[in-house]
Amino acid sequence: MLLSIPLTLFLSTSVFAQCWRNVTCDGPATAAFPGAWESNIYASSSRLVAPTSLLTWPNLTAAPWSNVAELAGNGSLLTLDFGKEVGGIVTINYVSDGSGSLGLAFTEAKDFVGEWSDSSNGKFVGPDGAIYSNFTGGNVTYTMPDKYLRGGFRYLTLFLFSNESAVSTTISDVVVELDFMPTWSDLRAYQGYFHSNDELLNRIWYAGAYTLQSNCVPTNTGRQVPFLNSSWANNATLGPGDTIIVDGAKRDRAVWPGDMGVAVPSTFVSLGDLESVMNALQVMYFTQNNVTGAFAESGPPLSQLGSDTYHMWSMIGTYNYVLYTSDLGFLSKNWAGYLRAMNYILGNVSPAPSGLLNVTGIRDWARLQQGFHNTEANMILYRTLLTGSSLATWMSNPALASSWTSQAEALKSAINAQTFNSSYGAFKDNDTATTLHPQDANSLALLFNVTDSATKASNISSLLTVNWTPIGPVTPELPDNISPFITSFEIGAHLAVREAQRTLDLIRTAWGFIINNKNSTESTLLEGYLANGSFGYRNYRGYNYDTSYPSHAHGWSSGPTSVLTTGILGLEVTDLAGKSWSFTPQFGDLLNVEGGFTTALGKFQAQWEQSADGESYSASWTTPANTTGTVTLPALQGGQVMSLNGKAMGRRDISSRVFMPGKEVVSFTVSGGYQKLRVQ
Repeated sequence: MLLSIPLTLFLSTSVFAQCWRNVTCDGPATAAFPGAWESNIYASSSRLVAPTSLLTWPNLTAAPWSNVAELAGNGSLLTLDFGKEVGGIVTINYVSDGSGSLGLAFTEAKDFVGEWSDSSNGKFVGPDGAIYSNFTGGNVTYTMPDKYLRGGFRYLTLFLFSNESAVSTTISDVVVELDFMPTWSDLRAYQGYFHSNDELLNRIWYAGAYTLQSNCVPTNTGRQVPFLNSSWANNATLGPGDTIIVDGAKRDRAVWPGDMGVAVPSTFVSLGDLESVMNALQVMYFTQNNVTGAFAESGPPLSQLGSDTYHMWSMIGTYNYVLYTSDLGFLSKNWAGYLRAMNYILGNVSPAPSGLLNVTGIRDWARLQQGFHNTEANMILYRTLLTGSSLATWMSNPALASSWTSQAEALKSAINAQTFNSSYGAFKDNDTATTLHPQDANSLALLFNVTDSATKASNISSLLTVNWTPIGPVTPELPDNISPFITSFEIGAHLAVREAQRTLDLIRTAWGFIINNKNSTESTLLEGYLANGSFGYRNYRGYNYDTSYPSHAHGWSSGPTSVLTTGILGLEVTDLAGKSWSFTPQFGDLLNVEGGFTTALGKFQAQWEQSADGESYSASWTTPANTTGTVTLPALQGGQVMSLNGKAMGRRDISSRVFMPGKEVVSFTVSGGYQKLRVQ
C-alpha cells in the first residue's frame, strides 16, 4: 500500500522561503515594483517545484499530474513535464513490490525525452545517460546526489530496470529543489519590471529574466572538467562567493565574459542581482595572466584561453558592473589588473598606417573566421577604450581618460577608412577584399556609434534586414545559424538609428519563435538554432552534430530584456548608479509601455502612452533626488505643443537638436524627482 506522504514532510518546510542550502541569504525580500505585471514572472514562489503534467508513452499524451502514477514491468516509462525550465536536485517518493532500479533522465526539449538525458557533459560521445535509484521493495524516498545536480531541464523521464518481469512501482510526490539564485529567499522579488500593451513582448522580457535566474547558480555547481566519458557531474568550483552568473543552466555552467555583454545589462534592469555579476568578474581577475595581462576566455574549471574579444568583454563587463553599482571599491581593488589588460590589448594594435587591432587570440563566440584585422574585434576595442576612459575618470585619472578617448577616436577613423565597403554600404569582415559583411560587426558599429556619418548608420540598419527570415536573421559569419546573442546586439543597433519598428519586428520574429516553440521550455531562451528551425545550432561548428547539446536557457540570448527597457521604454543610467540618466522613448507601433529598475540611489521608473494615430503622447518618470537626466524626444511636428509639468516648453527650454536622415530629435535636461510631459 502506498503511503501518500507529501515530500514537504521529508524536507524542511522552510525551503518554501529559503535560500539554497547554507549560503548567505542576502537577496531582496520583496519585489521593488509590485503590480499586475508580476503574473508574467515564470519563477516559482517556492524552491520546491512539482511537475504540472504527466506524458504517457508511447504518444506522450499529456494529462495533469495527479501526484501519483504507476510503472509496471521492466522498461516501462513515463515522462513528467514541469511546464517550464527548472534545475537542481530532484526528490521522489515511490513504493515497489520487487527489486530493481528506477532511472531518471532529464531533458530541456521535448524532442529528446526518453531513457537518456540530453547532452551536457562536453565530451560529445552521445547523450548523458541516466542516474538510478536502486530498490528492493517497500517505500523509498530518493534524493539525487548533489554531484548529479541537473542544472536545466523541463522534462524528467522515469523508467524501470529490473530482472523481475512483474515488478511494479508507484510514483508520487516528485519535486525539484531549485538551485537558481541561491542567495534569494523569494525568487519573485524582481528589482525591475516591464509592461506594455503587447503580451508577446511582455512574455519575452520575462523569459529573459527567468533565463538569467536559471544562470545565477551556486559557486560549487560548475560542470566538471576534464569532461566525463559518460553521465555528468556539476560539482566543480566556479569562483568566489555564494552565487555567480554562468552562460547556461544546463551547460556550460561556467563564466563566459562575452555572454555577459548581453546578460549583465538584462540582469540589471530585471533581477537587479549584481552580486552574481561581481563574483563572475572577480574570478576573471583572479585567473588573469599577471605577466601578459590577458584574461582567460572563460572562468574555471573550463578556463579556456586565447580570445581577444572575450578579453575585452571582461573589460567592458567591469565598466557595466561599476556603472550599475557605483562599486568603486571593486574597481580600485582590480585597477592594476585592468591596466595590465588594457596594455595587453593595445599592444596588439598595428602601427600606422593601419592602426587596427591585430587579433592573435582568435577564439570567439562561434563565428567561422577570426584573426588579423577583424572588424568585429575592432568594434569591441573601440567600446573598450571609451568605457575604459569612464573608468579612468572614476579613478580620478583624467589624463589617462583623455588618452584612451583619443585612441578610440583614432581607431574609429581607421575602422571607417579601412573596413567600410562603400560600394555595398556596410562594414566588411576585415580590411581585405572579402565580400563577407557580418551581422556582428555591423550591429556593433551602430550600437557603439562607430560609424562616421548618420547616412552610413541608416544604410547599415537597412542592410541588416537582408539576413532576416521568418524566424530570425541568419548570420553570414556562421552560415545557416541564427544567433540570439548577435541578434541581441542587432535589436539595439536599430534603436541607435531610431528604427524602433525594426527592433520590435525582429524581437517578435526571433524571440517569438523561441518562446512559442512547443518543443522547447516555453519559459527560457535558446542558445541558438538553425535556419530550418531545428535545434542543431553549431552542428558543424564545435557541437559535433549533437542536436541535444545546445542550451535552452542561455543568458546571452536575453537582449530583449535590456533593450525593451533602455531602448523602447527608453530609461537607462549614464553615470554611477544613475547619478545621471537618460529617458529616450521610442514608440514604434506600441501604444503604452512602463517599467523600472533600482540602484543604490533608489528607484527609477517611467511610462509613456501614445495615441492610436501617433499624433500625441504623454510620458512621466520618477527618479531619485539629486540626480540629473537628459530627455530626448522626437522633434515637434506641425502644430504640436510640448508641456512639462503643465508648463509649455519653448525653444529656450531645448538644449540640443540632432538631425538624422528623415528624423530629428530634441533634448533637454531635468532634475530628479517626478516629471510629467505631454505632446499634443
